[in-house]
Amino acid sequence: MKNWVLNNKLALIGVVLGAIGGYLYWQQVGCSSGTCMITSKWHNSTAYGGLMGGLLLSMFKKEKHADKQ
Repeated sequence: MKNWVLNNKLALIGVVLGAIGGYLYWQQVGCSSGTCMITSKWHNSTAYGGLMGGLLLSMFKKEKHADKQ
């Protein structure tokens, strides 16, 4: 488990930062009418922000390639 966390630390940091950003977006902007699918409820906005943050920062993970000789 610890090895998995260390291998995916960028993605996990992205999830946390994205979730915070999604919550802050809901709090500051939100959707007053309640018809917006993502921003009408705090948990939708937080989950979507976490997903997008994780995907964004996981793109920067360096892959380890073994040299085949």
